[in-house]
Amino acid sequence: MIRLLTCLIAGALFGLGLAVAQMTNPLKVQNFLDVAGDWDPSLAFVMGAAVLITLVMFRVVLKRASPLLGERFHLPTLLKVDRPLIMGAALFGVGWGMTGYCPGPALATLLSGNGEVLLFVPAMLLGGFLHRTFGHRA
Repeated sequence: MIRLLTCLIAGALFGLGLAVAQMTNPLKVQNFLDVAGDWDPSLAFVMGAAVLITLVMFRVVLKRASPLLGERFHLPTLLKVDRPLIMGAALFGVGWGMTGYCPGPALATLLSGNGEVLLFVPAMLLGGFLHRTFGHRA
C-alpha cells in the first residue's frame, strides 16, 4: 500500500510540475521548438533544471544497494546508439513538434477536457500497442 501511495504522490507532483512549467500547454511547447520562428526559450530552463537535478540525484540514489520501495534498480542495459533508438527518437520528436504533446504532459492534461489531447492519448496508446505487437519484426 505504501508503494502505491508513493507512486500516486510522485505522479501528482510530476503532473503539478508539468502544469506549473506550462509544459501541458502545446502552444508553449511548439514555440519552444520553433527556433527559426517565434522561439520561446523559457522551457530550456525547465529542462536544464530537470537535467541538473537528475544528474545529482542519480549519483546519490545509486549509492544505495537497492531502492527504498523495490528489490532492485531497473537501469538501461543497452549502451550503444542503434537504428531503432535513432528512429524512435526521431518519431518522438516529430510527434512532439507536430502536436506540442509528449506522453507525460498529455496524460497530465487528459482531465482538462481538451479535445486535442482526447485524440492524442488514444493515438499514443495505439502506437505503443502496435509497437509491442509488431515492433520486433522491424
